[in-house]
Amino acid sequence: MPRSSQLLHAQREPAALRPAATVLLLRDSPQGVEVLMTRRSLTASFAPGAYVFPGGGIDAADAAAHGQATRRPTQSGEHLTQAIAAIRESFEELGVLLAKRDDGSPATAEDLAALDRQAPFAPQCAARGLKLAAADVYVLAHWITDRDLPRRFDVPFLVARMPEGQTPVADEAEQFEPVWVRPQDALERHKAGQFFIIFPTIRTLERLQNYGNVQSILDACATEQPLWTSCPRGGLLAGKEARYMEHEQPFGELELVTPDGQMLHALDWQAEQPVPLLKNVQRLTAGNSGFMTGPGTNSYLVGDPRTGYIAIDPGPADDAHIERLWRAAGGHIKFIVCTHSHPDHSPGAKPLQALCNNTKPPILGLASLPTANAASQFTPDEMLADGQRLSLSADAPDGKTTHTLRAIHTPGHAANHLCLLLEEDGLLFSGDHILNGSTTIVNPPDGEMTAYLESLDKLDAACAEQDAHFILPAHGYVLGSARAQIAHLKKHRLAREAKVLAVMQADPQGTMDDWVAKAYDDVPPRVWPVAKRSLLAHVERIQAMGDCPP
Repeated sequence: MPRSSQLLHAQREPAALRPAATVLLLRDSPQGVEVLMTRRSLTASFAPGAYVFPGGGIDAADAAAHGQATRRPTQSGEHLTQAIAAIRESFEELGVLLAKRDDGSPATAEDLAALDRQAPFAPQCAARGLKLAAADVYVLAHWITDRDLPRRFDVPFLVARMPEGQTPVADEAEQFEPVWVRPQDALERHKAGQFFIIFPTIRTLERLQNYGNVQSILDACATEQPLWTSCPRGGLLAGKEARYMEHEQPFGELELVTPDGQMLHALDWQAEQPVPLLKNVQRLTAGNSGFMTGPGTNSYLVGDPRTGYIAIDPGPADDAHIERLWRAAGGHIKFIVCTHSHPDHSPGAKPLQALCNNTKPPILGLASLPTANAASQFTPDEMLADGQRLSLSADAPDGKTTHTLRAIHTPGHAANHLCLLLEEDGLLFSGDHILNGSTTIVNPPDGEMTAYLESLDKLDAACAEQDAHFILPAHGYVLGSARAQIAHLKKHRLAREAKVLAVMQADPQGTMDDWVAKAYDDVPPRVWPVAKRSLLAHVERIQAMGDCPP
């Protein structure tokens, strides 16, 4: 993990978490699944005025009421307490009673009328011989409130079928205007500014709209594990707050730059100025955005004014970008490193070197092989050996500061590809081997699929050894959970290969165009011409392993 001395912002302790529970009461309608929502008071301390699902804090009485609730054999004690809390809150806020009589039949209108929403809930149910229907309440998701907010909750989002014959009535104190709404309608009304909902509600409704009926949702929750768990992170996009879940592209970058969750980091892609990620790492994105490059090629500066800088991937021959790199380093560039020779990575190396009149930093990397195409010819001043280290150091008020990059030879995307590991901070500069937002192209003959997969294993071992958590790719935002990302990428590649093999076996006389349409039927056809290059890499690997006749 990055050294605390290199973090950009002073850290603060996030607010303590409070246990709570929320329940989505669901029903089927001719138009599809509907969920019960209610508007919070404008004076509420959390999400005032927002439409929410009923719920609230978990208290000691909920945990004490286990004996008064039905329970699935697989339902944990923690989930039972959460279900009881959700049942209680549904009754107190909306007058909805999830309970059963001794014979297993649902609570009656008479039972409901006899209960006081202001009095302790569980004792009243016990007095009428009612069991809380916790066995009918399932865990859908687990949300933890964002680190930047002053009030934070650790809350499961639960789901249950709305009892028949009951009508929700808001308490008119905390909750108002109960409404049944289809998830997609709620999202559209929110987008139109007519139905205010907060981030976890939005993301939950987005997931729910994919289900055709209530039973399919309950079936999906039968594993007793949340379908997703999230503690979102926020940044600034176009000057406004924007929040992201763990699987979304900006999440890892926000985790790196503002680990305590402060809403400080701008996520806008721009080519005019450097973006500081740590005190010793800056990113400058070239203005070559496009289908193959995403927002553009990321160049990185590692170091500080005392130690000087290492420039990684100076990018295309773009004079304005190269000058910005040089100015961001104050001209104090010690080394220029190219992860590989492709034309959006290495052509800027010599022009950047020429700007550094006083130092003439060496251009380092691996020479392109004869298999590289004409636009990817590259010869460094010095070859970087696998495992070789480049070190910057200088005295500082609190002792010596050192930044060490270790070269890792990672053929696959290109035969001369290498990655760089910033050892003191556990950062992996992945070039094009690992991208954020897409998988890289493996283009024979310079690209080779077995080498690519073996290089992933090599990077995983290096991340484990160095406790590297973040990946800084040449295209896209910073990625977090480095080893999980690598494992996911390898799994994806092998799954694609299995699909390619199945297509080849089903149609052994097919052409590459035939195979790409079937093996890549989950991506838009406009991507197929590019995907066909990686398809060829898979085909060559499959044939080399003897799994399919040539």
